[in-house]
Amino acid sequence: MKSEKLNVAGFCHQNFNDLKLSFEENFLKHGELGSAICVYHDGKPVVDLWGGFLDANRTKPWNKNTLCLMYSLAKSICALSIHILADRQKLNLEKPVCDYWPEFASFNKQNIKVRHCISHWCGVWSNENAKPGDMYDPKAMQRAIEEQCPEWEVEQKGAYNTINIGFICGAIVKNVTGKTIQKFIYEEIVKPLNVNYYLGVPEEKLALCAEIIPNPADSIHSAGKDPDSPVRRAWRAFPKNFGPTEQNSLRFKKAGVPSFGGFGDARSMAKIYALIANGGEIDGIRLLSTSSVKNALKLQWSDLEDGLLKRPTSMAMGFMKNPPDGTPLFTEFADAFGHLGSGGARAFAVPSKNIAGTFISNFQSERRSEGVRTENFINAVNTCIHQL
Repeated sequence: MKSEKLNVAGFCHQNFNDLKLSFEENFLKHGELGSAICVYHDGKPVVDLWGGFLDANRTKPWNKNTLCLMYSLAKSICALSIHILADRQKLNLEKPVCDYWPEFASFNKQNIKVRHCISHWCGVWSNENAKPGDMYDPKAMQRAIEEQCPEWEVEQKGAYNTINIGFICGAIVKNVTGKTIQKFIYEEIVKPLNVNYYLGVPEEKLALCAEIIPNPADSIHSAGKDPDSPVRRAWRAFPKNFGPTEQNSLRFKKAGVPSFGGFGDARSMAKIYALIANGGEIDGIRLLSTSSVKNALKLQWSDLEDGLLKRPTSMAMGFMKNPPDGTPLFTEFADAFGHLGSGGARAFAVPSKNIAGTFISNFQSERRSEGVRTENFINAVNTCIHQL
């Protein structure tokens, strides 16, 4: 299937035609620039569409192999790494983090468990001792986290951990395996599944990266304008003027910042989530036991106002659930889960329906992690599931 007018290509099973229509509508009515969607059902791809352009000047068509920044979807992949190690009995989610990273215990963090960290329940979301740009230096980030006091006692309050979570996962993975989390993800997730997802884009893949385009309606940084706000305390490790210009830089693409620096295509992230929806196995490759999947998806906390961004949030271990205000971020089904990306990327899965998918775009969303084009995707998925 190809539409020259819309510059859309790929395939869509007839049972999911509403997804194709919503994808095209994003270009025709909602100003989409470049985008891709993919949905798996019963372990097989049923929708794989891409279209638009890589660049603001609309000179480079988005193609099948285009890579796009997916922002915080990386957090869920870092958490998946922790679950893989737990499944292999290399670590215990119920043990304190300091069992695997002794220096982490400093400043009253000795009772924080691995489970607390990957579920954003540890209270260690600030990095007040970090300097601008430290997010490019894992050792500096680890020192800043070691020197950080938690905001509250464990399990007292959940708070979305914007930066530190990836580096906490990274330190645990490195101390347990000897590998950086970037290398672990590549060797233990990307290679076995034969997918294109990179925390640190290889030199030969850089030309495939879409240009991130700011949305005039986007208010992503408004929460951090007050220098004394919690958000600014959480973002001290950002380089100055962190935004699309920096995110399009070679420095950022190559760095593999573990909390929000992953680049990939929609079908790759959809396949990873499809593996989880399918009980930890896909195409004969098993990364997790079914029991580990069930454990990972247990609700840990839910709050109408999380402790940092003040958003309705519900968290499992590394994966978000639909929030308590009833918003269907990951479809309307009770067992749905997934993750948001601040530019509008969205990954979801529904184990009871054995369905999973991903939306990505290089034109940032209107609101932090949410916007009309992303919600069009989720709404169309809902419609398709009901029609199966």
